[in-house]
Amino acid sequence: MRVVLAEDLFLLRDGLVRMLEAYDFEIAAAVESGPELSRALAELRPDVAVVDVRLPPSFTDEGLQCALAARKATPGLPVLVLSQHVEQLYARELLADGSGGVGYLLKDRVFDADQFVDAVRRVAAGGTAMDPQVISQLLTRRSQDKPMGKLTPREREVMELMAQGRSNAAIAAQLFVTERAVAKHTSNIFGKLGLPPSDDDNRRVLAVLAYLDRG
Repeated sequence: MRVVLAEDLFLLRDGLVRMLEAYDFEIAAAVESGPELSRALAELRPDVAVVDVRLPPSFTDEGLQCALAARKATPGLPVLVLSQHVEQLYARELLADGSGGVGYLLKDRVFDADQFVDAVRRVAAGGTAMDPQVISQLLTRRSQDKPMGKLTPREREVMELMAQGRSNAAIAAQLFVTERAVAKHTSNIFGKLGLPPSDDDNRRVLAVLAYLDRG
């Protein structure tokens, strides 16, 4: 699996390269600035991009904007964004096209190799990988909103895990319930959010976006 990595801090960039290579990823490019990232994504067409939100020269949201531009040029290009802090706007922009293949993780997560690599693989496969802290804050802030306020406590738990990109089987294992029970909860969530029947993976992305749009 070919990866383009963008991180301006040399030690972190080098550490991420070594970690990903240890899990059999191929590093197509490891760059440190927005312009370099744009060129690498356009020329190399990687299987997934792992991108720091803040890159030179602006050190604002240059990495994110480069990644979003690349997704417009190459629809569905998988992008996993790393951020130092929870920024709801970043998560919402990533999910805006509703097509999946996106992730938003806090940088602290990279120190858990298994969790980080799992997120990279999920995003590369077209799924989502939203940081648990991001989703937790959003759910807490908007717990009284409609239709969010209609969700039961268990449905909110399922929603949080679903937003992280977990499968029904993984959610069932985490909550110690059956997959059938999880399927029922997700169906209820989709119904309360007004999401009509369609591809289940796509509805998961739209469900997360529905929460983010209330921010």
